[in-house]
Formats: sequence, C-alpha cells, structure tokens
Amino acid sequence: MFVRKIGIDLGTCNSLVFVPGKGVVLQEPSVVAVSLDENSILAVGEAAKAMIGRTPDTIRVYRPLKDGVIADFRVTQAMIKHFINKTRGPLQFLKPELMIAVPAGITSTERRAVIEAGLNAGAKEVFVAKEPILAAIGANIPINACSGHLIVDIGGGTAEVAVISLGGIVTVSSIRMAGDRMNLAIADYIKKKYNLAVGDQTAEDIKIKIGTALPEKEEKKMEIRGRDLLSGLPRTVKISSNEVCSAMTDTLSEIIQVIKQVLRDTPPELSADIMDQGMVLSGGGALVRNLDALIAQATGVPCFMADEPLLCVAKGTGIVLENLDVYKKSIMSKR
Repeated sequence: MFVRKIGIDLGTCNSLVFVPGKGVVLQEPSVVAVSLDENSILAVGEAAKAMIGRTPDTIRVYRPLKDGVIADFRVTQAMIKHFINKTRGPLQFLKPELMIAVPAGITSTERRAVIEAGLNAGAKEVFVAKEPILAAIGANIPINACSGHLIVDIGGGTAEVAVISLGGIVTVSSIRMAGDRMNLAIADYIKKKYNLAVGDQTAEDIKIKIGTALPEKEEKKMEIRGRDLLSGLPRTVKISSNEVCSAMTDTLSEIIQVIKQVLRDTPPELSADIMDQGMVLSGGGALVRNLDALIAQATGVPCFMADEPLLCVAKGTGIVLENLDVYKKSIMSKR
C-alpha cells in the first residue's frame, strides 16, 4: 500500500514517524553519521547512534537538530529523506504529504528551513504545526473546546508550556533546556564528585534507569563505568537515584519557572479551568520519575502524565493529517 501522508515528530534526541491508519511506524534517534573523506552519509538513526563516541577521525556523528531546530540543513534533509524512504510503500515515485512538528518558539527562518528540507527530501507538500498543539491533540485533549488546557511538552532540546483554548494557543513560553541538559548535568555531577568522565550515552542511561525528580526514601543504585580523570584508566563507581535527583535540580527548577510564568500570564477564566482539570505532561523528558509530583508540589496545580508521553506529538501529527479540514485553520501554515 502506498503511504500518502506521513507525520514526523522531528526531535532533538529522537524522531518518530506516524502514518495514519498504521500508527507510529518508526522511532529512531535523530543522529546521522557522516564520512568526512567522501562527504557522504554513512548511517542514520539507531545505526548512527551506536557509533557515538566510538568513531575514527574520518567519521563524524552529528545530531543535526539543536534545541529543536535545524542546526545542519544538509544532514537534516538526509535524515528526513531516510525516514520517508523507510516509511513509504513500493510506489517510490509518488510523493507523500508531510506534516512536521516544530517548537512553538521557532522563528520564520527556522520554519522555512524545515519546509525546505521536507520538500528537498521528496515530499509533495509540507505542513508545519506547533508541538504544544500536536502534543495536546495526541494526549486526547479537546483543543477546540472553549475551556483552557495547559500542556507541558518536555523533549530533548526544548521544554514548551502552552495554554490552549478554542483550537489556538493563548499563552506559550518555551525554554531551550530539557532532556539533553539533564544528561549534561548528570555527567558534570559525576565528573565533580567522582573524578570520572562519562559519555552522553551513559548519562542518558542513568537518567532513564534511576533518575528521579524528588528524593526517594528507598534509593535505587546503578553501577557505571567511565574514565578516571586522574589516572586516565577505566573505573567503576556506584551512583544513587538521590544523587541523580540533586544533579538535575537546576534544570528542573528552570522548567518549573517557565510553567509558573505561563500560569501568571494566563487569563483568570482559563486559570480556573486549569485548576479544575490540571496540567498534562508529554514528551520524553516527562518520563523522569516523580516529575508530575514535583511540578504539582511547586505550582499547586494538579499534574498528570499523558498516556504514552513520548508518542503524543507523533500521534498528534497523524490525527491532524487525517482531519486536515478540521485543524487547518487553527494550527497550520502551508507553503
């Protein structure tokens, strides 16, 4: 069967591809490996991520998106092309319609770059939609209702907070600090406390396996390996979940500040709605244990995790593609 419509959640860390009727068909890291000698793309996604920190001088592993926007145009284009080719059916000459999720704080130049990359990668038409709205749609929030809903979308490069009512964004604020910054904070903490250098992959593993937003009575422990900064030799240390919690405190505080700012800027009627219904957490960063409890504690507003938070934006792209007429006015600008 030929795929006519494809939705892509183009994330800083992971990209997800959604096909209406089939669901999420592809979930790969937003990583590309490039051969510097031949100036060609060697690998995309999982295969490229496996190369991080293990390449010779002639191979460079890129993450072509930084803080949710395109940092390297050519490499991003190659990545989108890879996703389209992997997804569409046998009729390769028929071009699909593409819906790409972009951060709410994106500039018009960054937005044009996304459309351009999509068209060059082989799409017939490219629509772009703002991530908070897509996340809300994917989390089954009735965005066209006249009540206010607050969505907090924490990805790899950006954390976005938006109040949505009547199909549009009323108040929005985004910060280019999210999951990646948490990884960096964990690596820095280990460096300072244990004199041990660990890579990005290890820091992310620690966050996923034992990371928590609030200190726990029953700590989880994890053994990690890295390079001793004094002797230069490999060494193993044990790290606890509460240590990870204190390492991530600053980043989480910044995200909570943004949520508070949006709540301050929200009209009173909508504030009452949000107090009644609570706020919804989506995105990969929302998977940090106890994050909903921390946000509820800091803001006094109930906070809930969306079903499958990692897939919310991708699901949103699919729902919008299936109902283009309903959502066209509220969220899309077409080239």
